Amino acid sequence: MAVTLIRDGTLIDGTEKPAIEDSAIIIKDDKIASVGTASEIQLPNTEMVEIDAKGGFILPGFFDTHVHLLFEGFNMVRDMQEPFSTRFYKSIDYMRRTIEAGVTSVRDAGGADAGVKKSVENGEIVGPRMQISISVLTITGGHGDGWMLSGNEWELFPGYPGFPHGLVDGEPNVRRKVREVLRAGAEVIKICATGGVLSPTDHPEFIQFSPEELRIIVEEAEFRRGVKVMAHAQGAQGMKNAVRAGIHSIEHGIYLDDEAIELMLENSTYLVPTLLAPLGVLEAGEKGGMPDYGIRKAKEVVDIHKESIAKAHKAGVKIAMGTDSAVTPHGQNLRELGLMVEVGMSPMEAIVSSTSLAAECLGWDDHLGSVEPGKLADLIIVNSDPLTDIHTLENVDNIKFVMKGGAIYKDHLAN
Repeated sequence: MAVTLIRDGTLIDGTEKPAIEDSAIIIKDDKIASVGTASEIQLPNTEMVEIDAKGGFILPGFFDTHVHLLFEGFNMVRDMQEPFSTRFYKSIDYMRRTIEAGVTSVRDAGGADAGVKKSVENGEIVGPRMQISISVLTITGGHGDGWMLSGNEWELFPGYPGFPHGLVDGEPNVRRKVREVLRAGAEVIKICATGGVLSPTDHPEFIQFSPEELRIIVEEAEFRRGVKVMAHAQGAQGMKNAVRAGIHSIEHGIYLDDEAIELMLENSTYLVPTLLAPLGVLEAGEKGGMPDYGIRKAKEVVDIHKESIAKAHKAGVKIAMGTDSAVTPHGQNLRELGLMVEVGMSPMEAIVSSTSLAAECLGWDDHLGSVEPGKLADLIIVNSDPLTDIHTLENVDNIKFVMKGGAIYKDHLAN
């Protein structure tokens, strides 16, 4: 049995408990065995590997509950010309950047298939552990339909063997489509309940899928041992339709109104804000990497988005951190925490939203999300106090150490 001791750091354990100075954590193989102060913890009488945190701050590995690991940026000319397999080779770098930024677990909201997940689990490539949705279900003319006014199509998520095409209309068809995606290995179903910023022929407030179609999607997912449904939902009515149908999490939540917030509270629905996404569209637009319609809609929503998330937080909606990474470069995920604090969350609340609450959103809180005995040893060490300055997490160079399941993926503690 491999035993590791991490010492000489301040522990922020992901549970809202006060930080523990001069902490010590004992890890046996891939799990946390004991946690406490250096003076009170009982060291095992065996050979150990000791890791000196050098006075840094120890936290659980972070979660990002909304990423797209198979692409980065929106460049139609590039994507129409590149060979299809290129996206898989590029994703190796995206996944490495993600874990080196301190994000050890993600929910992929469209793009990663069962083979990508398996390759990480088998150790063939380096990356975060992932919960995958594979395809993104959308309607004709909705968010995710790449048909352009020219009559040409730009498909961000083209179908291929092992990856069902996500375009679907009508009640019998959505039932079958959910079954196809589950058959392909989806662990969560991703749908678009409204239009979006980066779709060419709709608007964030447009409604997608009828209430009955939404109910069928949730029902079919539940049949498969309680698989949950996550919904891209930006307009108020689309969000309300989704929550009433039993959707597990609302992604983006741009135009939340009081009724939508009340419904989310009544149904314990999670909100994944992705405050970084509209900013990412505008930043990319400055470099010439976004279509004009995306830039126009991002400018329209960026302020109301912040106001909606602030209102939801104040009301007590459960917020899980997610970024929509791919809109912004992978590895910048922890910028989201600073944005969450700017709309009213405390640094501790932002950290909890990115650790234990995010693990709860994915149904993984029994073995991940906090630094507690019996949980998997996903840990990071940063060189300054994020409770004093949450923005310190944005700089990947400040993430000095990353461990996932007891294995070290980054160790810059000596630097």
